[in-house]
Amino acid sequence: MKQMAAGALGLALGMMTNGTALADTFGTGANTFTIDFVNVGNAGNAADTTNFGAVPYAYRVGTYEISQDAITKATASGMANVTAGAWSGTQPAASISWYEAAAFVNWLNTSRSRQRAYDLTYSGGWSMNLWSSEQAWQAGGENLYRHKDAFYFLPSENEWYKAAYYNPGGSNYFLYPTASNSAPTPVASGTSAGTAVYNSTASAPAIVDSAGGLSPYGTMGQGGNVFDWTESALDGINNSSSEGRTIRGGFLFDAEGGLRSSGRGNGSPSGEGGSLGFRVASVPEPSTAFMILIPVGVWLLRRSRRRSV
Repeated sequence: MKQMAAGALGLALGMMTNGTALADTFGTGANTFTIDFVNVGNAGNAADTTNFGAVPYAYRVGTYEISQDAITKATASGMANVTAGAWSGTQPAASISWYEAAAFVNWLNTSRSRQRAYDLTYSGGWSMNLWSSEQAWQAGGENLYRHKDAFYFLPSENEWYKAAYYNPGGSNYFLYPTASNSAPTPVASGTSAGTAVYNSTASAPAIVDSAGGLSPYGTMGQGGNVFDWTESALDGINNSSSEGRTIRGGFLFDAEGGLRSSGRGNGSPSGEGGSLGFRVASVPEPSTAFMILIPVGVWLLRRSRRRSV
C-alpha cells in the first residue's frame, strides 16, 4: 500500500511538471499585465537528430509570444529604450532587436527585485558584456550570456526547440510545433489543433493567444505568426557578445519549411524587423497546486500505514 500511495503522489507531482499553466504578473495599476508560462519537464531528455533539444533541467517557457501591449505597459511602468511597434495591442511585439528583447527580460527581473539576466548597457544604442565564469549560468554547459541567478531569460535554442517539438509522452520529437509530423493547416488566426498562421493566409500577425494549435507542452505560435529570437549564438557557445543570434519558428508569409524543426536562421543582435518577435523563459516556480498536493500525499501515506497495521 505504501508503494501505491507513493505512486499516486508521484503521478500527481509528475502531472505538475509538464504543460501546467502559470501566470506571472508585472507592472502596476492600469499598466498591469501577465505572462503565461507552461512547465517543461522531462529533464535530461536526449537531443533530436538535428542535435537540438536536449535540456538537463526543468524550466518554464512562455505560452505565447510577448505582445506589443506588454512592451507598452512595461514602458509605462519604468522600462526604457525598448520600442518594438511593428504591430499593436495583443499582436506580437516585433521590430524588436535581440538587445531590446533582452532588456525587456532584464526589466522583468529587476521589477521583481531579481538579478538581471544580461549585462546590457545603453548609450544611444544597446551593447552587452559577457558575464565571468563565476557569474555565468552553468546548467547544461557554461553560458556567458546569462547570469546564474537570473529568474527570467530568453529561451536558449535548446530550450526553445524542446518546448516546440519534443513529445513528452513518447520521448521523441515532432517535425512541426503543433504535435504532428504533418504540416499544419494554414489559418489567419484561431486555436484549433494542428493549425498555424503561415503560408500568407493573413496580412498581419494574429493576436498572440489566437495563433494556432498547441505544441505538446502547450505553447502557441512557435510555428508561424512571427519568428522568435532565441538567446543563443549561432554556434551555441555564447562566448561572443557581437555574434549573430539564432532565430526560430517561421513567419506568417513563410511556406511550411520555415515551421519545421530543421528551420533555423540568425540575425545581428542589433537587427530588427516586423517579422521578428520573442517569448520569455524562466526557472521553475512552485505553484499553489503543488503546495496543495503535499497534504494530499501525506494523507495517502498515513492511510496506507493504517491499512498495513
